[in-house]
Formats: sequence, structure tokens, C-alpha cells
Amino acid sequence: MQDELLEIVDQNGNVIATAPRCEIHGNPALLHRVVHVLVFNDAGDLLLQKRSMKKDVAPGKWDTSVGGHMSPGEDLITAAMREMEEELGVVPDNTELLYSYIHSNVYESELVNTYSCVHNGPFSFNGDEIDEVRFWRLDDIRNAFGSGSLSDNFEHEIKMYLGSVHKF
Repeated sequence: MQDELLEIVDQNGNVIATAPRCEIHGNPALLHRVVHVLVFNDAGDLLLQKRSMKKDVAPGKWDTSVGGHMSPGEDLITAAMREMEEELGVVPDNTELLYSYIHSNVYESELVNTYSCVHNGPFSFNGDEIDEVRFWRLDDIRNAFGSGSLSDNFEHEIKMYLGSVHKF
């Protein structure tokens, strides 16, 4: 199987080059674009996914509802809808762009573009990438913060989200 090609971008999202994922992951100097979708239900609870133990990043950790790499030449909303369908088996019609930010750790650097939507399910998640999905109350997420059960990327994401709409 051929390695996924990703675009290396500058801080403004301008494409600099294209490289295989295996060269980008493990090198935090190479910024690449991803999309996240925060999926809420009508009660305001946030859907989280428990990442498969097979994943190379944050295996077994609770993470953003939906997240994935953008394909070369793909626009943001197309990537968000593709990832929603691939990961949860749904394509919502009420998705909106919330914000963008850079997330960096010792393993990788991502230019994250975060959307939100409301969807109550049912979900048909991809068992190769996800072990479980469930809705969490925001207070339960706050209580889990720093416990090691959430991915570092999601902890960054939820701080961004709560800082934009609520006090963390």
C-alpha cells in the first residue's frame, strides 16, 4: 500500500510542497493541514471517538469527534465532509467553520481547521480507526482534562473551543 501524500504548508495554509505521510509524521518542522469536526447532539453534548490501538498517533485515547488529513488540492469543506462520512458514516447539512489554529507536539505540526455540526446519530464508525464513540457532557470533558485519557490534540482543541464560547 502506498503512503498517503500530504501537503506541507506555511502558517497561512499556502502549499509549499507535497510529501508522503511517513516523512511528515515524526518531523514537527513540516506543517500539514487537517480538518476537525466537533459533532454535538441536540442536548449540547460533544461526540468523542476513542482511537484504535492500531493508530500511530494517540492510540486508545479519546479524541475529537472527527479528524483527518486533507488530500492534496482538497478544499476545507470537502475534506470535512469526506472525513465525516469515512469516520462516522454521516454527512451533516449544518456544518460551519469555527476557527483555525496550529497544533504542534514532538511528533507533528498541524494547521487545524475546525468545523462544528449537530447530529444525534446513529453513527456507523470505522472500526479500523475507532474503537468507540459516545457523547460526553462538557463538564465530564473538563473533569477528564489532564487525566491522560484524552489525546493532547483534543485537549488543545477543547481549550480552543471552550475559550471561544465558554470559560475553561
